Amino acid sequence: MSNDFIDVHFQIMWNRLISVVEEQALTLVRTAFSTSVREAGDLSAGVFDSSGKMLAQAVTGTPGHVNAMAAAVGNFIEVLGEGNIHEGDVYITNDPWKGTGHLLDFTFVTPSFREGRLVGYFACTAHVVDVGGRGFGPDANEVYEEGIFIPIMKFAARGKLNRDLINILRHNVREADQVIGDLHSLAACNHIGHLRLMEMMTEFELESLDALRDFIFENSRAATLEKLAALPAGSYSNDMTVDGYDKPVHMKVRLDVSAKGVHADFDGTSGQSALGINVPLIYTLAYCGYGLKCALAPEIPNNHASLEPFTVSAPEGCILNALHPAPVAVRHVLGHFIPDTVLGAVSQFLPDVAPAEGASALWNIQISARPIEGAQAAPGERLQSSEILMFNSGGSGARPTLDGLNATAFPSGVHAMSVEATEQTGPITVWRKEFREGSGGAGRLRGGLGQVVEIKANEGHEFWIKAMFDRVENPARGRQGGLCGAAGTVGLDDGTKMRPKGRQKVPADRTLVLELPGGGGFGNPSERPEADIRRDVTLGYISPEQAKKDYET
Repeated sequence: MSNDFIDVHFQIMWNRLISVVEEQALTLVRTAFSTSVREAGDLSAGVFDSSGKMLAQAVTGTPGHVNAMAAAVGNFIEVLGEGNIHEGDVYITNDPWKGTGHLLDFTFVTPSFREGRLVGYFACTAHVVDVGGRGFGPDANEVYEEGIFIPIMKFAARGKLNRDLINILRHNVREADQVIGDLHSLAACNHIGHLRLMEMMTEFELESLDALRDFIFENSRAATLEKLAALPAGSYSNDMTVDGYDKPVHMKVRLDVSAKGVHADFDGTSGQSALGINVPLIYTLAYCGYGLKCALAPEIPNNHASLEPFTVSAPEGCILNALHPAPVAVRHVLGHFIPDTVLGAVSQFLPDVAPAEGASALWNIQISARPIEGAQAAPGERLQSSEILMFNSGGSGARPTLDGLNATAFPSGVHAMSVEATEQTGPITVWRKEFREGSGGAGRLRGGLGQVVEIKANEGHEFWIKAMFDRVENPARGRQGGLCGAAGTVGLDDGTKMRPKGRQKVPADRTLVLELPGGGGFGNPSERPEADIRRDVTLGYISPEQAKKDYET
């Protein structure tokens, strides 16, 4: 049998393995209860070898979940012990330091046995709507305040569900049906992956995944190192300042580039915060690896071997390597700025690859809607208490050859929940959701637009928000002469300003107004073609007055 035939045979199996994990992820999307999973795709799914190394990931999902999960499976094996892993088991945790960075993400790991022999693992992660405590927001001073903490343990043992754990969880969260439903969806997701893997192994007459694993890893590692060998070796640095909570946060990175790999060192980054914007190292690793891989080896599938050449270090106790029991509920805000920080260093040796800075951090908002005492609901409606989670995105940075994307979640990749789906989860109305005119930074390529979102409580209700917004004080910077994108704003319809972070009340008679930041421009604005400027004005992306001001037309 020729080597070419063997390679083609293995490539077919590799592609089939990716389809297995994609069906695994879609099972989670189709069965999930919370809008963050079924509408936004805030999840991950993947298959791992018998030692816990990731073989393939689903396309559906976010980098923070996928790349953190890639490191998390080894933590499960280490904590449980290989002798305590049995057929029919399902494992669970939301440990921020051994999972994906905060308590609202549950990671499930399921061993996959074939004829009594362990052949691999399936893992998945999803963001649930509530874990008790203070709720999803940055106000806590310790992780103990942020909700219930489930260490690595068995959700099911040899096929028997841990009902005591379910009972404890049910009595510690505000939206018990949604949360417990999502946990069962996570278990089902891994089970479907296992069933499809067994079908695949039967079809290809495989007794183990070892040979396929070796093929995947050898080719992925070689292809990644080939990309890195073509780069100019050296050290390249960048820094970025973002809003933080009560004071600015400085993020600094040095990339050491060689043919053997790229190491990112975050020495010089601000120290740990007293509030919940801290980032565990596992999440820093996830988004740093993602930013580097997007720029340097984007065509190579994610797996253990393709991620291995990208390494990270950060001083213990800095805000990107927060230590237990630091509060970490809103770790995504700073985590989402890591790719832009890294890409700023990449731009020094690949100036035609790295985009300008974008809004980057999602403008997530957790809304706690409550009935007003003694009030009546509108006819045909009912009074209710609800926890409502919305994902909103600002504009991405302009790219070296294209304008930035409008209202697009880079780097997280999650979708925005539809207004209709959001309004079904609680007594609020989204009165406005549209592009924010003029928010994209001017340049030869224009930055992506943010959006304007207006939300009001329904009759008989009021709500509190847990704000977790950034780029209000520090807008996205342009690159190579491009201008900054517009900064974000948070306020009420009467002009009252609100804080970009923390728990705050929106009075029943007022409307919350969010103006999301835009992405930075790329290149000198004087070089933008007149036809593109006219198109922007026609589409309402910029006003005629802004066109004259920014482009001198």
